[in-house]
Amino acid sequence: MRKVLFGVIITLIVLFTFKFCDDDNDRIVLKENASIIQEQLKNVSKLVVTEGHFSEVFNYENSKEIFGDYFTAEKKALVVVNAKVSIAYNLKEVKYSLDEANKTVEIISIPNYEIDINPDLEYYDIQSDFLNPFEAEDYNQIKETVKESLLKKVENSKLTTNTQDRLISELAKFYILTESLGWTLIYKNKPMSSQEDFEKLLL
Repeated sequence: MRKVLFGVIITLIVLFTFKFCDDDNDRIVLKENASIIQEQLKNVSKLVVTEGHFSEVFNYENSKEIFGDYFTAEKKALVVVNAKVSIAYNLKEVKYSLDEANKTVEIISIPNYEIDINPDLEYYDIQSDFLNPFEAEDYNQIKETVKESLLKKVENSKLTTNTQDRLISELAKFYILTESLGWTLIYKNKPMSSQEDFEKLLL
C-alpha cells in the first residue's frame, strides 16, 4: 500500500512539475512576444513624409487714400513663388497599449499630419508711390497670403492622399507583426484583420 501511495505521490509531483514548467514557458513566450512587438513598434515609429513642389504667380496691389477720396497712392508687384511642400505623420507620437494577458495591441491615437510650406518669393515689376512705399509689412503680408493660398491648394491636392496611403502602409506593418505572433491588433475598438480595415477607418 505504501508503495502504491508513494508511486501516486511521485506521479503527482512529476505532473505538477511539468505543468509549472509549461506555464512558465508560456509566460516567457508572452514576455518575449511583447518585447518583440514593442521593439518593432519603435522601429516602425518614424517620420512618414511626402514632398512636392508648387509654383504660383501673384499680383500684389495696395492702394492708400490720401486726403480722403482726392488722391490715391498705389503700389503693386508681380510675385513669382516656388514652394517646397512637405506633409508628414510623426509616428513616434502614435499612442498604443499592450495587453499581454489577452495578447492584444490597441492603437489609441494617431497624430494628424503636419504641412510644412517653404516658399521662395521673387519680386518683379515693383511699383510704389512716394506716399505709399513698399515696406517690411508688405513683404510679410505677401508671404502670409502666399502661404495661405498654397495651404488650401496642398490640402486639396494628391499629396495628402499619397501621405495617407503611406501611413496606411506603415500601420499595416503593425498588423503583420501582431498577426505573425498570434496577437490581435485593435484600432477604434475594432480588431484589424487586413490592411483594408485601416483604409476604411482612416479614409
